[in-house]
Amino acid sequence: MLQIILVNATPEDLARTTDALGDSAAVSVEEDDAPRSGWPVAVLCFRACDDPVACVQRVREEYGVITVLVGIMEGCEVDSGALIEAGLDDAAESLEELIGRFPFVASRLRQRGRRQLRLEAILENTVDGILVIDSMGIVQSVNKAVERIFLYSPEEVVGRNVSILMPSPDRDRHDQYLGRYLKTGERRIIGIGREVVGRRKDGSLFPLDLAVSEARLEGRSLFAGVVRDISERRQLETAVLRISEEERRRIGRDMHDGLGQMLTGIGLIAKNVAQKLVKEGHQAAEDVGEIAKLIREADEQARALSRGLVPVELDRNGLASALRRLCGQAELLFGGRCRLEITDVVSLEDGTVAINLYRIAQEAVSNAFKHGRAENVQIRFGLKRGHIVLVVEDDGIGFNKAPRSSGMGVQIMQYRASVLGGRLEIFPAEDGGSVVSCDIPRVREEEPPTTE
Repeated sequence: MLQIILVNATPEDLARTTDALGDSAAVSVEEDDAPRSGWPVAVLCFRACDDPVACVQRVREEYGVITVLVGIMEGCEVDSGALIEAGLDDAAESLEELIGRFPFVASRLRQRGRRQLRLEAILENTVDGILVIDSMGIVQSVNKAVERIFLYSPEEVVGRNVSILMPSPDRDRHDQYLGRYLKTGERRIIGIGREVVGRRKDGSLFPLDLAVSEARLEGRSLFAGVVRDISERRQLETAVLRISEEERRRIGRDMHDGLGQMLTGIGLIAKNVAQKLVKEGHQAAEDVGEIAKLIREADEQARALSRGLVPVELDRNGLASALRRLCGQAELLFGGRCRLEITDVVSLEDGTVAINLYRIAQEAVSNAFKHGRAENVQIRFGLKRGHIVLVVEDDGIGFNKAPRSSGMGVQIMQYRASVLGGRLEIFPAEDGGSVVSCDIPRVREEEPPTTE
């Protein structure tokens, strides 16, 4: 049976509606304690509304999206567009006019209900997690996949701030991010998507693909987030990178122990031959001496390449020393100036983190000198707000103006940052040139579980 709820109605309105519809509908007023169906028709009488738009918003929020909300204008002069944006579905000049259209209203309610059921069936069986939050960050609804991904039941999430699904420091800043977007329109995730770190109920952290879209519904902003647990993919990618680094190390060791030793031996032999030829006054002495010099330079380049392939020692402070060597090698290879500034002592127990940070710095420094035509490059490494931060800044011609044949280097840097659960940004420096900034969370496996 169709259920009709009269809002701001008089007893006379209730009596007229009940008499007109008879047994075809159950009619009540908003103040009644009678049980309600999930999908009623709400009839809002505007004559008692000081602010019609606010009345529509209140009723729509209370009765939900399925309810067909009809307004009785009764001479009320208000912008119909504002009422529709606030959530009004239909309007009639009088209660009698609306009563004559109730079959149409009932049909509309049934159609809306069927669409909602289909949508809910699709969302509930989607592999990815789907959350809907309001402009305050409060979760309005979730699907079953959210429970599987985060280990929270829907009852534990709906009505709470979505930040419970985030680790610190994002948890503490989420409302600030959302407020800034609503005020300025500055997009960081909304409409873009990115990889983030999620937090399960048991406190464990894991990588997520997150895409967020905004919708205006019933006069307010809602945000739908689609999340996908990429833990298995990240483990596979990390394993691939680890195997790649092991192969680099093998090649580097072979180059140092094999090619390097051979070049050293050939260089010594050539030097001795040159010295003998000089003593004998032979005319080829100068040429042989030049050969010895070239062999020595080739040996130095081979050893430099070997150190580049095996950059980070296994001890915790290896990255700092590797970055110092990187600066020295860059100055020798490119002729510019490269400075290193370490603002904090950062202990890295995971060699994968050190290796990938080094590779990012190596690519950024190389790009600055080779493509950006920089004369000065500065590497800064330290901690900021609980995150590890690596910054490479140069005084070159700028990233957008620098010629690049493929852009693979930048893509690989971004990939390495994402493997570490962080992000990489490239933007113009204040005084010209470019800044490459990599920000990754400290290595943590879990936080204390939620006990609330």
